[in-house]
Amino acid sequence: MPDTPPKPVTEVYLRSYPKVIFFWPVTLVSFVLWLLQMVVGEPEAAFGNFWLIVFFVNMFIVAFDFSSSKFFVLIMVVVVVVLLLIFLVPGLFAPLTAGEGFDPGLTAEFYLVTTIIMAFILGLVVLSSRFDYWKIERNEIYHKKGIFSSAERMPTKSLRIKKDIPDVFEFFILRAGSITLMPGHGDVINLPTVLNINKKQKHIDYLLSHVSIEPDELDA
Repeated sequence: MPDTPPKPVTEVYLRSYPKVIFFWPVTLVSFVLWLLQMVVGEPEAAFGNFWLIVFFVNMFIVAFDFSSSKFFVLIMVVVVVVLLLIFLVPGLFAPLTAGEGFDPGLTAEFYLVTTIIMAFILGLVVLSSRFDYWKIERNEIYHKKGIFSSAERMPTKSLRIKKDIPDVFEFFILRAGSITLMPGHGDVINLPTVLNINKKQKHIDYLLSHVSIEPDELDA
């Protein structure tokens, strides 16, 4: 059976988000750890260390772009470094195995404040995306920016699209990638951070392959 959407696609919305959208794992982990820390009471070292690891990984993902080739190189480097540390500095991991690991002393209040701050910022990002988007229909591209600003329209005739996944980690987190719209005339439109990139591309391909035909054209 052909790979087509379950129902006819009449329009596709494209929204490009800032990089801060990829901090949702830290927000979620902070919320969960707040609940757990409220139950435990005293600051738990394991919770704090886990939060620091998630925060470091999240910052690392946002700070750098990793293509598929760089991703595998990074994994190899991490594995080699860990093996070298185990064989060359065996006492390095002794405090961790003896239960004397680092305790950051993060409290429930810290997790709660972090959750509130991050959730507030992410909420503003999602809200602002409602007023800045591109909508692709079968016959035209529609650009809306701002609450009261005028809309920009251009035909989809000769429209070409290019999908790219510049960062493997960002694709894993939110299925995000880049879409470039190349209309027949006008400027090239680059949307660097579009969520659910594969689904969006499939819907655009389906939409543009089913160009509307007016009844008058069929009777002519």
